[in-house]
Amino acid sequence: MKKLHFTLVLIMWVLAYMNAQKMVSGQVKDATGAPLIGASVLIPGTTMGTITDAEGKFSIKVNSGQKIQVNMVGYNPIEVTDFSAKELSLVLETSITALDQVVVVGSRRANRIKTETPVPVDVIQISQTQFPTSKMDVTSLLNSATPSFNHTKQSGSDGADHIDLGTLRGLGPDQTLVLINGKRRHQTAFVSVFGTKGRGNSGTDLNAIPQSSIDRIEILRDGASAQYGSDAIAGVMNIILKKNINQLTGHVGYAANYDDKYNTILAKDQGYNEYDNKLDGKTFSAGLNYGFKLGDKGGFVNIGGDYASIGKTYRQDPNHVLPFNIYRRANGDGSVDAYGGMVNFELPLQDNNKLSVYGNGGYNFKKTDAFAFTRRSGNKERFPTDDNFNLIVVPGIMKLAQDSSYYYNPHIQTEISDIGATGGIKGSLSSGWEWDLSDTYGKNEFHFFGDQTFNASLGPAKTHFDDGGFKFSQNTANFNIGKEFASVWSGLHLAFGAEYRSEKYELFAGETASYHNYNPGKSYINSDGETKYVAAGAQGFPGYQPGDAVNATRNTFGFYADVEADITKSFLLAGAIRLENYSDFGFTDNYKLAARYKVDAITSIRGSISTGFRAPSLQQINFSSTFTTVEGGNIKEVKIAPNYSPITKAAGIPELKEEVSTNVSLGVSIRPMNNLIFSIDAYQVKVKDRVVLSGYFLADDNTLPSAFTDTLKALKVAQAQFFANAVNTTNSGVDVVLEYSHKCASGNLKFLFTGNAQKMNIDNINVPKTLNTTESNRENFYNKREQYFLLASAPNSKFGLSLEYSWGRYSVGSRLNYFGEVTLLGYGDGMTLFPQVPTDDDTSVRVNDEYKYRRRWVQDIFASVKLCKAATLYLGADNLWNVHPDLAYVSGAASWAYNNETGGPWDAVQMGGNGRKLFARLGINF
Repeated sequence: MKKLHFTLVLIMWVLAYMNAQKMVSGQVKDATGAPLIGASVLIPGTTMGTITDAEGKFSIKVNSGQKIQVNMVGYNPIEVTDFSAKELSLVLETSITALDQVVVVGSRRANRIKTETPVPVDVIQISQTQFPTSKMDVTSLLNSATPSFNHTKQSGSDGADHIDLGTLRGLGPDQTLVLINGKRRHQTAFVSVFGTKGRGNSGTDLNAIPQSSIDRIEILRDGASAQYGSDAIAGVMNIILKKNINQLTGHVGYAANYDDKYNTILAKDQGYNEYDNKLDGKTFSAGLNYGFKLGDKGGFVNIGGDYASIGKTYRQDPNHVLPFNIYRRANGDGSVDAYGGMVNFELPLQDNNKLSVYGNGGYNFKKTDAFAFTRRSGNKERFPTDDNFNLIVVPGIMKLAQDSSYYYNPHIQTEISDIGATGGIKGSLSSGWEWDLSDTYGKNEFHFFGDQTFNASLGPAKTHFDDGGFKFSQNTANFNIGKEFASVWSGLHLAFGAEYRSEKYELFAGETASYHNYNPGKSYINSDGETKYVAAGAQGFPGYQPGDAVNATRNTFGFYADVEADITKSFLLAGAIRLENYSDFGFTDNYKLAARYKVDAITSIRGSISTGFRAPSLQQINFSSTFTTVEGGNIKEVKIAPNYSPITKAAGIPELKEEVSTNVSLGVSIRPMNNLIFSIDAYQVKVKDRVVLSGYFLADDNTLPSAFTDTLKALKVAQAQFFANAVNTTNSGVDVVLEYSHKCASGNLKFLFTGNAQKMNIDNINVPKTLNTTESNRENFYNKREQYFLLASAPNSKFGLSLEYSWGRYSVGSRLNYFGEVTLLGYGDGMTLFPQVPTDDDTSVRVNDEYKYRRRWVQDIFASVKLCKAATLYLGADNLWNVHPDLAYVSGAASWAYNNETGGPWDAVQMGGNGRKLFARLGINF
């Protein structure tokens, strides 16, 4: 009887369980009605799931009380709880045109969508934009995805070759604040100083964050210092990490440049023998991401990782427009090998998210290698020689030139490590207040090495040097609390917060052989009758000296208040105030007022006015370096003196203070249809006391203070530069964005236009009284050449047009990018304040050493095919027509080519000089 009773109970339980289960069937489509193949259909909190078939259909068993979640790369996920229909018809909206997407940045509210914010916010879906392109790093991806973001890969620029820093609205790379999941990200320890736009600035390395871990990037194109603190003068970038569970996504890709116009293989007969392949810049990348359920209340842990290997490029002029480049034979981009990982988690401790712990953390490491300027045996003081200055030839490093002289190309290498972690706890009180307490730590280390080079005073035995480097770390403790008051007006949100941040900067010296002169009295007389002494330190990049070393710290405490009120259903008014005190330069207060008015159901007008600031970074205050440059064909030593240096004091450079700004914007957003939105935003950003790198000061200039020049001569420094609050500027511009999607024939058409037109004016140059004695000194403090570099922070106009058509398993598309004109100056021959050079035919005729890079159009094409439910293949070409910037020379004075800081046939402008790049990528989604 017991056995019979047990059997009956078991049968009844099974029948009840089967009755509680329900087979749910349906079809998943996009907004145009096209079926979506390979969409994931999951039951949250379980391991149950399936994938849609070739018709977008699925079937899955669901227990009573459960729900299903539908996800697909490039689309917004949805959840379904109503299974009453015989067959579900589910529609996923494409993320890139998800016009109602909730954004985190720019508003403290949890439910503000991007089309209703009082300031412009772009949302870039990395999971969708990363595949149909050869651009395999975050910085390059953003360059064509948002209107006023700009980045050009540097070459021949020492440390800047090894890290990619972008700019927003033509301002400096350190005038944009970067957040991860709403928390401040640390900057790199590196300072851009040589041959770069954004020179004198630091910034945040976006490429240290694995693409595979990024869900989307929100870009607030408006000043936000009153909301987020220092650095947010140009705007804020908020990187949102993935939260997916039970879904494996990944990619593997290969790309290479095929430049049949400037690849050095086309000029081997001229003597460019560093490379002999039609393809260069060979790039391999791979990444994976997977998430797990954490706890039983909807928690998750998501893990992602990337690997990338990027080869060098080699570019010269094979068409004899320019003379042979004896200054930098190996001109092109450096190589990079990088890997990194990121984890993101959240664990609810109570139901309804009343209490949760969360965090994220990641590590990134990369090794890089780039060529420095060529050393020629005509300058024997930079070669290993015997006691009689006879060259000691080192095979494998030194090469024989066509004129039977020798040369070598020093390598500058770096090892860059980046670590960051956030931990926090958040919850809600019974009174409705929501709170968040967190701590974020980040550290960047930038370590230089010299390879295949020499310390000429030491001899030929040692060819690899530890040059030293720098470290920067930051710890930020943050507390926020806010509440929504639904009954006040049409809704009111109040938020308050406090933040404590500590920072540390270290500059550490290289090994002795990287900077020391072992034979200071060794000299010879060259063919011009000049006495030349043997050069000290590793050629290409002399190591940092013990006198450069520093260990500096500071801290800051800040408090903010933020209010956002829907005065009516049409009128939104927002305001913020932030007070901060820095241990080194003192107190600052900033304010912001923003508004949005809905004219009707389709049109909104928005605007803001705010003040902002950026504290001078510890890197700028404490950086010290000696590096090499080419001027008029001669290699010279240039010193960057720290702000506290006796050299700087003798020159009358005051202590660095904060930059201050006023930001005004006005725009309109129009949404005439659900699948179409147009926005245009005008802005003006006035920045006072911008910290930039000054011009050169010469040790033999007797119009300068003698205390200054005597100090330079004692250090055997020919020229010196300083960080200074040198410039006041005004940036004015217009951003335009148009997004549209439409069902066309049997497929879907997507259209995206982004555009920016901007102009920067230099309002004033703040020359210290000590140096304001002669026209020459005033010019040298921030000379025309430096001004042109600053004004070239972004082209005066940049537009992007993306068009994609998809049907069934296939898609094709194209991007068209326009880069406006950029003008830069060469060094000239040193005879005039405004750089000039003599013409080739008549040396008595002089022309301005001015390089005009005319506007350029660049087209990319791509196509994809879904090979199966879980895999899609992408093929294409970036810069299809192999477009390059104009060559950097003055017509009629080609013999003065390469008279720039990169030592190459062009500067780092517009789309860069590498030309066409072919790619193939495979994306997976299980």
